[in-house]
Amino acid sequence: MDVDLVVPLKHPREGKSRLRGALAGVAHAELVLALAYDTLAAVTSVAAVRRVLVVAADPAAVSELAGLGVELVKESRDGGLNEALRHGEALLRDGDPGGVVGALQADLPALRAGDFAAALAEAAGRRAFVADRQGTGTTLLLSAPGAPLGPRFGAGSAQRHTASGATALAAGLVSLRSDVDTSDDLRHAAALGVGKRTAALLPTEPVPMD
Repeated sequence: MDVDLVVPLKHPREGKSRLRGALAGVAHAELVLALAYDTLAAVTSVAAVRRVLVVAADPAAVSELAGLGVELVKESRDGGLNEALRHGEALLRDGDPGGVVGALQADLPALRAGDFAAALAEAAGRRAFVADRQGTGTTLLLSAPGAPLGPRFGAGSAQRHTASGATALAAGLVSLRSDVDTSDDLRHAAALGVGKRTAALLPTEPVPMD
């Protein structure tokens, strides 16, 4: 089943605060943008992904992402992650009210297209989500066709999505669970194999653990 994705993105200078200083000599904004670039490069290669809408705090600051074929829009004035996702969902629903909308985090540099496609297949039209590797957060949330996405991102989002009726996908999906919030997460993603933009920033020595 085809899906349209909403990907929220803070200004690269401000996002992923726990990664600040993770790579010596690499500007924080450069690392954040690299994570997003590799995430989007992976999902735009999946045949079932029709549209990718990046809801950005500052579209001009991430304009190079448009080269991947994604659409850039400014987040609404209300701010907040879940509001940004609802804003993107509304824009996508204008184009196809009966479609499947997904919310994807922009920090999955090791993402494999096969894992994303497998998640769509397992969801099979149900409202469903993929928990992060710690089991507490959410990396991907999918709506049922034409139904509300109902994003409940934030601390403990996996439990909140379960409580709101979303199905937790059980397949391995290792690369789709490997979001990057800390240097430990970055080390884990690097071991899986990250996309070219993130790989170009990594040192030859292992990234230090937190």
